[in-house]
Amino acid sequence: MSRTIAILTGGGDCPGLNAVIRGVVRSAILERKWRVIGIEDGFDGLVGEPRWRELTLDSVRGILPRGGTILGTSNRGNPLAYPVEENGETRLVDLSSEVVENFKRLGAEALIAVGGDGTLKIALALQEKGMPMVGIPKTIDNDLRGTDVTFGYNTAVGIVTEALDRLHSTAESHHRVMVVEVMGRDAGWIALESGIAGSADVILIPEIPFDLNSVCDAIQLRKSRGSKFSIVVAAEGAFPAEGQKVVQVTEAENRGVERLGGIAAYVADEITRRIQIETRVVVLGHVQRGGTPSPFDRILGSRFGVKAVDLIEKDRYGRMVSLQGRLICDVDIVDAVDSLNRVDPDSGLVKSAEALGITLGRPILR
Repeated sequence: MSRTIAILTGGGDCPGLNAVIRGVVRSAILERKWRVIGIEDGFDGLVGEPRWRELTLDSVRGILPRGGTILGTSNRGNPLAYPVEENGETRLVDLSSEVVENFKRLGAEALIAVGGDGTLKIALALQEKGMPMVGIPKTIDNDLRGTDVTFGYNTAVGIVTEALDRLHSTAESHHRVMVVEVMGRDAGWIALESGIAGSADVILIPEIPFDLNSVCDAIQLRKSRGSKFSIVVAAEGAFPAEGQKVVQVTEAENRGVERLGGIAAYVADEITRRIQIETRVVVLGHVQRGGTPSPFDRILGSRFGVKAVDLIEKDRYGRMVSLQGRLICDVDIVDAVDSLNRVDPDSGLVKSAEALGITLGRPILR
C-alpha cells in the first residue's frame, strides 16, 4: 500500500543530515514506492502556511557528501512555546494544535524527526497530540542517550583534531599557549576525544569543574621539561570550580536559548596573568558543524534513515533509531531524552587521558 511520510531536520545543523534524508527517500521510494515530503526549516515549516517540498530520487541525487541540510533547520522553532509579537511585546504561545493540523493537511501519515534532545522532546509532545513520529538522533555534541554515538559527532571530532594538528606548529614556533574553544554546552565529548587525538596538554570539560592552579601548574611543568608551548582545549560549557559558565547571550536576549562563548578568552587571560606566558585564543565555532561528513557519518546517517522507514512500515512510533555496537536498533524516545549523555569523570576514557599526561583541571590538594 502506498503511503506518504514526512521528514524534517531540527536544531543545529551537522554533517550527515543529507545522508539521512537520502537514506529515507531512497529506501521509501525504491523499496516501498512511498511518497516522501520534506518539511522546511524544522518545526517552523509547520507554523502558519506550511513550507514543504516533494522529495524524489532526483531531489537527493549528489547530496551524500554535502554538509548542512537541504531542508534547512532552526534551533529556535519550538511550537509548544512559539514567540509571537503583540503590541510591541513578545510572548510565548502554544501552536502545537496548529502544527498537527497543518501536518495532517499535507496528507502525511508519519513524521521522521531528525534532531537532538530538544527536537525529539518536541516531536514526542506532538505525537501525543496526534502526529505519529519516529526519531533519528543528531548532534555533534554526542549528548543523546540511547545510542552509542550520534551522527555528526565523528566529523566534528575530526575537524577539531585537524585544527589542533595545525596549531601545534605555530604554537611551538612562537613558544605560546594556544587555548582552543570547541563546542560542548553540557557534554565534553568533542573536547575530550579531539584533545586526546590532537595531543592536547590540557582538556577542560563541563563534567569536571577546573582549577586554574592545576592548569597553570601543568603548563609550567611542561616548560620546566623543555616544552615551551602548550595546547589547551576547552569545551564552551567548561567552567572553573569556583565560578560559572561564560554566557555570551542570555536566554532573555535570544528567544529562550542561552548562547555560551568566551571560556577560552577567560582561561587565556588567567594564564597570562598568573604565569606571564604569551597566549592566543582560537574559537572554532561553527567550523565544527560545516563541511563534508566523514565516511563514518555518511554510513551511519544512511543506515539511520533506512531504519526509520522500516519502523514506520511496522507502525512502531515513538521510537528512536540507535547504534548499539555495530547494530542499528531502536529505543523508546522517552528513555533517550530522559537525561543527557555526559562524560563520566571516572570513565576509562578520562583515565586514559590522564595516564597520557593530559591535565583535565582537577583541583590540586595543596
